[in-house]
Amino acid sequence: MELRTLGYFVAVAEELHFGRAATRLHMTQPPLSRAIKRLETEVGAALFDRSATGVALTPVGAVLLDEARALLDRADLARVRVAAAAGTAAVTVGMLGDSTDPAAPRLAAAFRRRHPHVEVRVRETDLADPTCGLRAGLVDVALTRGPFDETGLTVRELRSDPVGALLRADDPLARRPALKLADLADRRWFLFPRGTDPAWQTYWNGGEPREGPVVRAVQECRQAVLWNGTIGMTLLDHDPGEGLTVVPLADMPPSRVVAAWQEGDTNPLIRSFVRIAAAAYRD
Repeated sequence: MELRTLGYFVAVAEELHFGRAATRLHMTQPPLSRAIKRLETEVGAALFDRSATGVALTPVGAVLLDEARALLDRADLARVRVAAAAGTAAVTVGMLGDSTDPAAPRLAAAFRRRHPHVEVRVRETDLADPTCGLRAGLVDVALTRGPFDETGLTVRELRSDPVGALLRADDPLARRPALKLADLADRRWFLFPRGTDPAWQTYWNGGEPREGPVVRAVQECRQAVLWNGTIGMTLLDHDPGEGLTVVPLADMPPSRVVAAWQEGDTNPLIRSFVRIAAAAYRD
């Protein structure tokens, strides 16, 4: 079995959708389908149950998924150890500043266990750059949130989190069990600086043009609400701090946690980082 074909199989098995897997692999669907068919012929059994309702792993496919992940991980580990022996094993990770995601320490611990001799450099950025320096070539991989312009990048979703409206605790709307964006239409929202990725700005403004103070950091967002009664969005499970509260927004899609890297980058450390991140953010 070729490692590349096993990589194709893992993508389909994780996405359970040939179209999404093809997009993730930056290829068209027909050659991906042919590769999986050849693999099934080689194995001598069906790996997927295909139906009008979707794709599901067969028992044989489930066994192969575990083995394929282990083989791909082992191959990447071999490449990383060779790089470490040559003194070139390092990865730079971009993250949004003020991040308190509990999955991040799990990821750091798991990556350190797997790659104890790899130097990890972390670069934090403010809210004006959702790619955390990736677009500028300052980092190898970004651990961030979508949406943003994905042109030239590969993006893997790790988790999605519900969001809510960040309000002052004495705001009349703070007593509501839930809100809709229409309830906030006449309010001032905090904004990101001019030139910020439009998709990113639009999402955090609830899909509409807004007016309000410009902020660059999470703490600045909170202060704008606390001092001026400005509103904005934040993660529903984050502690907003004293004097503030978060009310669920019923008609906003969740915020996606993603890993992103340059399209075509074959650095095995990036692949290993993303696989470990996917496991850490599932737990």
